[in-house]
Amino acid sequence: MEYANLSLEELKRQLNEAESKQAELNRMLEARRQAGKDDVIQQIRTIIDNNGYSYDDIIPFLAPKKRRGRGPAKKQPGGATRQYTHYVDPENAKHIYVRGVLPRWMKQKMQAQGFDPSSKADREVFKANSLQAVLV
Repeated sequence: MEYANLSLEELKRQLNEAESKQAELNRMLEARRQAGKDDVIQQIRTIIDNNGYSYDDIIPFLAPKKRRGRGPAKKQPGGATRQYTHYVDPENAKHIYVRGVLPRWMKQKMQAQGFDPSSKADREVFKANSLQAVLV
């Protein structure tokens, strides 16, 4: 069909017809998909029944398994694993700080030396001067 010679109104009318037809085709497609799904469900039920199982025996194995844990370590560009500096208390090797919430021992030690644990600048100075940095 030649669209270049059609008026604006005629193009709009044809576009509306095409959109209407597309909506009807989408409804028909969804109805067919639903009918197909019902057939598959019935086939699965028949297989379960024919093999002497109950639905409760089989259905838990059909649901996707949920992953537990955090998964593998994130890789940095080039394939290297992300490394964090561990800060070790030279007076007690069991006291280690990596990152995140400050441990009680570190807060107490900072306050004893006159540092404010809520100040990032104080934390950095304390780590640099009072703890031993180890890259792990």
